[in-house]
Amino acid sequence: MKILEARNVTKIFPGVVALDAINVSFELGKVHCIVGENGAGKSTLIKCLTGVYEPDDGEILIEGKPALKDKKLFEKVAYVPQEIDLFNHMTVAENLFIPFDRSNIKGAISQKMLRERAIPIIEKFNIGVLPDTLVRGISVSQQQLLQIARATVFEGYDVLLLDEPTTSLTTEDTERLFQTIEQLKKENKSIVFISHKLEEVFAIGDVTTVFRNGKQVAEVNTAEIDVTWTVTQMTGHALDENEVFYSDKVTDETLLSVKHLTGEQFRDVSFDLKKGEILGFSGLVGAGRSELMQAVFGYLPAVSGEVTFRGEPWKLGDTSYSVKKGMFYLPEERRSQGILPELSIRENTSINLLSELLVGGLVSKKKETALINDVVADYDVKAPNISKQIKFLSGGNQQKVVIARAMSCKPSVLIFDEPTKGIDVGTKTEIYRMMKKIAEEEGIGIILISSEMNEVRRCSNRIITLYKGKKAGEFDKNADTKEILHSILGLNEAKAGEKEHE
Repeated sequence: MKILEARNVTKIFPGVVALDAINVSFELGKVHCIVGENGAGKSTLIKCLTGVYEPDDGEILIEGKPALKDKKLFEKVAYVPQEIDLFNHMTVAENLFIPFDRSNIKGAISQKMLRERAIPIIEKFNIGVLPDTLVRGISVSQQQLLQIARATVFEGYDVLLLDEPTTSLTTEDTERLFQTIEQLKKENKSIVFISHKLEEVFAIGDVTTVFRNGKQVAEVNTAEIDVTWTVTQMTGHALDENEVFYSDKVTDETLLSVKHLTGEQFRDVSFDLKKGEILGFSGLVGAGRSELMQAVFGYLPAVSGEVTFRGEPWKLGDTSYSVKKGMFYLPEERRSQGILPELSIRENTSINLLSELLVGGLVSKKKETALINDVVADYDVKAPNISKQIKFLSGGNQQKVVIARAMSCKPSVLIFDEPTKGIDVGTKTEIYRMMKKIAEEEGIGIILISSEMNEVRRCSNRIITLYKGKKAGEFDKNADTKEILHSILGLNEAKAGEKEHE
């Protein structure tokens, strides 16, 4: 049975046709996947399906009724956004049931009652926390699972719309989520699943719809297609899955040398970064990769150890010093930490260059506009104009702005933390080529932190693995993938321990 439909839906923004006569329907008891490159129209469709946007043409039907004429029908659609949107200062149980009236909780509210109601939901979604725990004290992965669980608490929903739900989840949590989705299917819920991870689409999808440039280019049974076909439909051309992006111009000069660095979540880590090199860091979530690099950058404290830059002592614990010396950290949480969402593309890009744009003590708009137009063109940022608020750009284009801003400061070291998180396969390739070009042409040393093995393998000259906060191994670009995975999982350490006992 069709529970939710978009009929001939068109949505136009100034200079952009975001949705062009879209016809798509979602059935009860099925997982319907929507894929497409960043900017293909997926987010705009979501906002139309949840009543946030009104289409310029066409209609949204829920249970066969025009939802725009009866907005209460949108309560049938539960939506989980990609970004974490929780109350950090409140407990897990409180976050689950707010607003209380929609959770069918009436009268006096007691913590005991909330706790009792929360426990079975926490167990169903395998969140692994206590109901009384403050949200700010749980992991990002647990927060994402909590957010998904919260969407299902409200009575009366028939459609669960998940936008990139596994972006912050561990592999184990993802598997648990998929088990929950299978259970929801059995409960006759309709699941709309949006993901850039095509392996997930093929793992759980019943139907797949492909978007490209605001148009619906295909809708098929997922079992009838493969990755190559899907990527071709998404991008309009085939991608070379064997293309590699590591630097061909690594020098013998050591830019950065880290010796026996220890912090709260990592210990006794040593490595060198060469000029023009892309150095990959791989490990499970919680292995200490990001924390290590944040300590090198100065954002987190280091307990012991030393860092040198071009042979000179490096000052730890001071991010301003790091930026001044030419080290930039591009964070994993791009939307909350990498951009200023309310400001324009122009302002986000030029914020580090204001002193260079001064004329008579004031920022020259003419100089600024000329500079940013050149940067936008150089980094192929797709936007109607540089005055558009950056929050309205796709994730891939936001990342290009973040890279352009760092590059405008002429850095020596760039730390990319999960640079393609939430980015489609086509734009991923653009980011990879950008990193390769930066390393080869500018001689910049790049540190790449990534949870995706394919990404690390295709981009890194060398790969360093971490396991439980310690350096587990170091591999060159030709190393066997199985060997790297064993190192990430701590199996090499286990084997070494077995030999010692023999």
